[in-house]
Amino acid sequence: MTNRRCWFLAWLMVITVTPCAFTQKVKVGYDKSTDFSKYKTYTWAKPETPIARPVLFETVVGTIDQELQSRGLERTDKDGDLTLIAAGGMEYGSNLPAGTPILPVYGGPPPAMNATMWTGANPSSAASGPIVAKGTLVLEFVDRSQNKVIWNGVVTRTFDPEQKNKGLVLAQKAIVKLLKGFPPQHSSK
Repeated sequence: MTNRRCWFLAWLMVITVTPCAFTQKVKVGYDKSTDFSKYKTYTWAKPETPIARPVLFETVVGTIDQELQSRGLERTDKDGDLTLIAAGGMEYGSNLPAGTPILPVYGGPPPAMNATMWTGANPSSAASGPIVAKGTLVLEFVDRSQNKVIWNGVVTRTFDPEQKNKGLVLAQKAIVKLLKGFPPQHSSK
């Protein structure tokens, strides 16, 4: 009887722990004083480094574009209301030059942020290089007219390198989950 109970407890632990190991983790923060309804367009920040994984890069950009268009935002090649800065990496370590970037980091002037008006994820983590656990994507939306970060989100996701097609699907799901809170429902009027 004790042997059965031990096996049952072991399987119960495996069942409850295994899903946690393969979930995505999302952290989001935004400027509480921003009225997000005024933004209608966005422009991608130009990559500063070569794209290391073009298929993954295109999947990430395409999924983000779809999600933002479904929220009424239009992508423009130049001078959007928002500048979208994306950074990310695969493998363990950091997404700084020693890492392997999914999306190169933004190289423009650092955006300003009022720390007393901010809530949520670590501000400007795209510029400081988050620690990359298997795969990490950092998005920052900058109000172009004020050069000020208004929204920041980080999603981490583990991937099985042997299953590349499944990895692309998981990346898409992670992006959808990350952007679920964009734009925030609580905006100042």
